[in-house]
Formats: sequence, C-alpha cells, structure tokens
Amino acid sequence: MIDKKINKTGLCKAAGITTNAMAKLGRDETVTQETLEKICVALNCTLDDIVEIKPDNSNI
Repeated sequence: MIDKKINKTGLCKAAGITTNAMAKLGRDETVTQETLEKICVALNCTLDDIVEIKPDNSNI
C-alpha cells in the first residue's frame, strides 16, 4: 500500500471490499480468497506480495 500511495479507505474503494474485511485483515483474522484476489487486482500484485503464511504451532 505504501508503494502504491494508497490508504486503507482508498484500497477498500479500489478493490471493492468492505471496511469490515479490511478490519479483519488488520486483526489477522480469516478473510476469503475472493477478498485477497480483489486486493491483488487493485494493487497489481500477486498473493505472495500480500500474504505471509506462518506455521500453526498450537497443536505441538
């Protein structure tokens, strides 16, 4: 977002996502793949540019 000079509100509008979805992203909660795809299209990037996958160590 910094590279594209866009804020959260602007991204919501550009991607056509709700502010609720953006809030979930900020809290590291689950969002749909469709939401992530819309963000990638709006930012002209790939999924690996916006997603970090961390191992779930809670079952250890």
